[in-house]
Amino acid sequence: MTDTTAHSILDAAGQHMRDRATTYDKPEGERSMAATVTAFNAITGHALTEEQGWAFMELLKITRSQSGDFRADNYEDAAAYAALRGEAAALERPGQVPPLRCEKCGEEVESSRLHICDLRLHGQHS
Repeated sequence: MTDTTAHSILDAAGQHMRDRATTYDKPEGERSMAATVTAFNAITGHALTEEQGWAFMELLKITRSQSGDFRADNYEDAAAYAALRGEAAALERPGQVPPLRCEKCGEEVESSRLHICDLRLHGQHS
């Protein structure tokens, strides 16, 4: 019996990303894909996007996961790459970003600035 669960894989992926933030001394973590695809595109003449670069890495880990014994690392890294791919997609294709919601009440808002929840009346609006 193994202690590996979907949540443990996601937790480990998140920890790997936090560790890379420390390793690469950037609060947002290691974010080298944009530079990587820029260099790749310059060398090859392709037009790979950052999102596609993360998809490539995710597919690499998925492919590796099918060879040999189970290695949690393949699944943890694939999960992290999927999250980074989603982050890049949200920036590259903003029309597909879910609506911004107030962190306090969940109501859809037009900006992250002042919302009724920031006023003393919170809980008194519909």
